[in-house]
Amino acid sequence: MDEEAVRDRLADIEDPALDGDLGSLGLINDVTVTDETIQVDLALGAPYSPDETALAGTIRDHLSGEGYEVDISASVPGRDDSGAEDAVLPNVKNVIAVASGKGGVGKSTVAVNLAAGLADRGARVGLFDADVYGPNVPRMIDADEPPMATEDETLVPPEKYGVKLMSMAFLVGEDDPVIWRGPMVHKVITQLTEDVEWGHLDYLVVDLPPGTGDTQLTMLQTMPVTGAVIVTTPQDVALDDARKGLEMFAEHETVVLGILENMATFACPDCGSQHDIFGSGGGEAFAEVHDLPFLGSIPLDPTVREGGDAGEPTVLGDGETADAFADATAEIADNVGIVHRQAIATETHRSTPPTEH
Repeated sequence: MDEEAVRDRLADIEDPALDGDLGSLGLINDVTVTDETIQVDLALGAPYSPDETALAGTIRDHLSGEGYEVDISASVPGRDDSGAEDAVLPNVKNVIAVASGKGGVGKSTVAVNLAAGLADRGARVGLFDADVYGPNVPRMIDADEPPMATEDETLVPPEKYGVKLMSMAFLVGEDDPVIWRGPMVHKVITQLTEDVEWGHLDYLVVDLPPGTGDTQLTMLQTMPVTGAVIVTTPQDVALDDARKGLEMFAEHETVVLGILENMATFACPDCGSQHDIFGSGGGEAFAEVHDLPFLGSIPLDPTVREGGDAGEPTVLGDGETADAFADATAEIADNVGIVHRQAIATETHRSTPPTEH
């Protein structure tokens, strides 16, 4: 089997989310065939996402049975993974911002469970608690150990549940109020972005403060954000504020990976009845109106609060709510992959000359 034969076989494989095969979409970076090995490098950018994991399995099936060992790698063309000093987060493949239009919708809970869920799938994950005025992520994953400082005055983040963590809470006293104006916020966020030794990460989850203030603008202007997750409850007030967040990301040309509805139906443990305390279906309807992916609905469950207080992410446990977080994590990872593959496919079609008839 030679390179052309391998590419012909790969042309039979359709992308799970895009309209086209791997070849026509420009998703085959390179094919190398030796006496014993077929090496295929694909333009994939969402490690451990269900779609891309399944795609690798399909490729192995198509190339098996010929006596070759199949070696599949993945990289995104044009992305700087070289570790260049002038690049922002050069060793981080994806930055996912978790945002909300208002406080009290469980945004930090979602960020923590997303990070822990991605790590549980096998990914290398960092979690940046950028909620300047209310940093509480360390409590939610029971991380009391502060970052260590190196001789070069960079910070080494502590790790818990396979997640590297950096938080504003490490820089201020436990009971000290944070009263900072925009320029100070910008300086601190930039420092925590560039002076932290994150290492090589598949995903950096950023827990933004609620609203559309200085911290959000700084992050969007300085970090290579892959996409954003907007968290809302089903109620109209939260959805009104979610629209503001949507507009903010649109102004900065940041992809919205989807809408995640939190604090949905409450299942009463005593009577067994279902109660829509904050209404129902609001998040899904909001996603449909704005033509955005709906990432799922997280139940209003006391175990989420208990897990947050105890520093034990719900997604790592069992039950309906843990499954809902795990499903949302998978959807978000899949959508990250779609963002990368769609961009490559668009560039491929743009650079391919039209066929003459």
